[in-house]
Amino acid sequence: MQRNGGQILVQSLLGLGATKAFGVPGESYLAVLDALHDTRGRLDYVLCRQEGGAAFMAAAWGKLTGSPGICMVTRGPGATNASIGVHTAMQDSAPMILFVGQVGTDMRGREAFQELDYRAVFGTMAKWVVEVDRVERLPELLSRAWTVALTGRPGPVVMALPEDMLTSLSDSAPLTAPLRIAEPAPESAALSKALASLSGAERPLLMLGGCNWTAEGRGALQAFAEASDIPTIAAFRYQDQFDNHLSVYAGEAGVGMPLHVKRLIREADVILAVNLRFGEMTTDGYTLLQMPSPQQSLIHVHPSDTELGKIYRPALGLQAGPNAFAAALRPVKGAWAGWRAQARAEYLASLELGPLPSPVDMGVCTAHLRKVLPEDAIVTNGAGNFAVWPNKFLQFGAKGRLLAPQSGAMGYGVPAAIAAKVAHPDRLVICFAGDGDFQMTSQELATAAQAGAQPVILILNNGTYGTIRMHQEREYPARVSGTDMVNPDFVALAKAYGFHAERVETTEAFPDAFTRACASATGAVLDLAISAEALTPRASLSAIRAAAQGKT
Repeated sequence: MQRNGGQILVQSLLGLGATKAFGVPGESYLAVLDALHDTRGRLDYVLCRQEGGAAFMAAAWGKLTGSPGICMVTRGPGATNASIGVHTAMQDSAPMILFVGQVGTDMRGREAFQELDYRAVFGTMAKWVVEVDRVERLPELLSRAWTVALTGRPGPVVMALPEDMLTSLSDSAPLTAPLRIAEPAPESAALSKALASLSGAERPLLMLGGCNWTAEGRGALQAFAEASDIPTIAAFRYQDQFDNHLSVYAGEAGVGMPLHVKRLIREADVILAVNLRFGEMTTDGYTLLQMPSPQQSLIHVHPSDTELGKIYRPALGLQAGPNAFAAALRPVKGAWAGWRAQARAEYLASLELGPLPSPVDMGVCTAHLRKVLPEDAIVTNGAGNFAVWPNKFLQFGAKGRLLAPQSGAMGYGVPAAIAAKVAHPDRLVICFAGDGDFQMTSQELATAAQAGAQPVILILNNGTYGTIRMHQEREYPARVSGTDMVNPDFVALAKAYGFHAERVETTEAFPDAFTRACASATGAVLDLAISAEALTPRASLSAIRAAAQGKT
């Protein structure tokens, strides 16, 4: 049977198990859009408003579901707009495939209209970049793209589709099923050595990260940590992968790392690090472990051999999938109960705050959210000082999820919340957004309304780019430049997109406003009056400025 390349691609995506594609249309892949006309209800195209938002949605989909998030954009400007999602998916280790249009093969190399060399543009940003050069190879290349996105360290793949490759005919059969590749299991002798090292520790520490966990894998790791009574911390923005209510959970190693978490990493004598890459934020700027050979005995477990020894030389490196490794663990025992108990006590103490100098006190509001959020709530955020609230002051149980960018990309939270609502329409999805962060992708509210995927969005509106203002006050006190904002009427804007919207002026008004927001069938935006004085939970703007002035 003869099919054009667009039909082969779409039928193959169906065979691989894709159900949603996020994108902005373009004439360079009209044949794909035409093929998607026949897959509604099976493989749906979620029409977005800007390619960056579409790519964020695909990256979030991959992080949430473990299946590659699919993004489709046109050539040139569409691809460059979408690059932010590719970078985010790479730093998150989230599976994603970006399909980009390309000029016809007969025009390549002439700098034709919107032509790009995608291998050059995305070469250092994605796991693999490929351009289809024969329509017959579409199933082969797509199968490899899907596999690369999922295996080893998961991540993004970019697949360029020359226009004539999508319109040419071929009798190549589409893919009909995903390729199943089992996780690598730990070698038994290495596993025994790792467990023996933990048994001999005085101050053991378990660290975990990554998004390619299954419920069974998380459960097995949690059971091991509890039975062994080992304090456990999560890598930057991956605290949703471990039940925060367990007595062994001790916090998140990320931006604004609490002092007790720094102490745990620094003073541990044996660290079992499972499925995380040692990024800047998880190591407090690479200061908590000595480079390249840590003083702590480091046992690093990762499915990709390229991550083992990449930053730190482990005492023992195990190439193993996180779920296979967790399933193979056996409890260990040692005299570290006091070490674990202190870690837990300090974590619980870190959730407590005094009053903040703000009309809406986020310390009080997040304490309220800890009480009322359903156990399967999905929380998203972009980047900015406001992200400290979902990242440090909410607790995630066994069913809760957090979608937040390790890349520090502003604008991620709103598209991620829409993707989460598309994936799980019956779950409560809450997005935390700063006023600057929200305006990066606020146009995607139209996507949410059209897709019937409206989350609840909390805008922490303090009229400034808070993170930059904080650093500005530390380095150049009282010299405000380029950080104050004049904002629109967020309530009117949200209502124009069909959302329920309210301005919340006081802390006391928040609980009832949040209840109304959650009850809305059209999604909701709450514009929270936050003072710029409350730039951080434990240091006001004035205090930061005064401290900086005292140094000059």
